[in-house]
Amino acid sequence: MKQTAVASMFRSLLTFLVLFGLQFTLLGQDTTRSSTKTTTTTTTTTWYTQPWVWVVGAVVLLIIVIALTRGSNSQTTERTTVVKE
Repeated sequence: MKQTAVASMFRSLLTFLVLFGLQFTLLGQDTTRSSTKTTTTTTTTTWYTQPWVWVVGAVVLLIIVIALTRGSNSQTTERTTVVKE
């Protein structure tokens, strides 16, 4: 019985020391405690957020619509009726 009580106390002490040491490891990884922090940011813009792209697109679309709706008026065909007697 005495050995079981000593072994239990030894396990408890060992568990306490491991958990106590683990706290120092976790605090060492805390990034909020560091006084210097380097941040690199890059900004990228997409092509469809530029206003000139929308203007050029609208002009091209307008030209296409006008060209399709106007049609071609240069087609003048003469009809000749041939009658055989």
